Amino acid sequence: MQLFVNTTLNDTLKTTLRQQLPGDITPVFRHDLPADQQQDAFKAANIVLGNPPPAWFAEPLTNLQFWQLDSAGFDGYRDAQVNAQIANMGDYFAWPCAETMIAGILAFYRRIPELVTLQNQSQWIGAPIRERTGLLRDKRVIILGTGTIGQAVRQMLTGFFCQTKMLARTDPQADLHSVDELKAALPETDIVVNCLPGTARGFFSAELIAAMHPNSIYANVGRGTTTDETALIDALQSGQIGGAVLDVTATEPLPADSPLWTLPNVLLTQHTGGGQPNEDDGKVLQFVRNLGRFRAGEPLENAVELGRGY
Repeated sequence: MQLFVNTTLNDTLKTTLRQQLPGDITPVFRHDLPADQQQDAFKAANIVLGNPPPAWFAEPLTNLQFWQLDSAGFDGYRDAQVNAQIANMGDYFAWPCAETMIAGILAFYRRIPELVTLQNQSQWIGAPIRERTGLLRDKRVIILGTGTIGQAVRQMLTGFFCQTKMLARTDPQADLHSVDELKAALPETDIVVNCLPGTARGFFSAELIAAMHPNSIYANVGRGTTTDETALIDALQSGQIGGAVLDVTATEPLPADSPLWTLPNVLLTQHTGGGQPNEDDGKVLQFVRNLGRFRAGEPLENAVELGRGY
């Protein structure tokens, strides 16, 4: 059997992976191949690790039997013609993403970006900044999405005694289930944390942004395409909302001419939210575990169905 490794691994991890593979599986590392040979190697593979370009799935993949994504999200593959067992990384990135959102929101309230700028400029302002600081404690928060990231955000917020509500259209345990319910709740909400997948394209619309109150914060660790970014920028520029913490944007990398770079009430974390120590080691370990399950005929960890989006 042939394994196509799309994930970029260092030499140590390549060796580790080779050592843990059964003898009848031959790994082929995409980035060790010339560009003109990569797609053919992918098509020939029985097993895939990582997230190859969606365009490579335009034709049915008759050889593919098991595919381990190296991400939690996979909305770019909804139309892929795949008849194989598929798994994603599950909650592997949930806690790092949640910590990034909490860190960004805290930084916004405690004026950390402003203080870092002053430090870089060797300026001491001191007391006047105290008057502009805020507290996360007791804030009213709506979390969009009840998946693993949203649940982790909610758990972290309990330490700040926040009043949290969660939105999901089909989850009976969610507090809100429709756009109308969300819109009605937004004027009394201090923070919105977007954890939605890319399948919710355009969900947080100009209408919903307009319903937020002037001091509220919008945080997004889901997908940039779930937000009307033009309306968000307008709201940030006009003071219609207080600020934004954005791990994701509609286009990545963020274009150099985007106003988001220079708006003083925006904190950009550049899609680093899921980052953690030895991140690629964890991807390899999860792949090896699931490969064992696949070969033993056991259910995969974090099995997904592309068409359903989960």
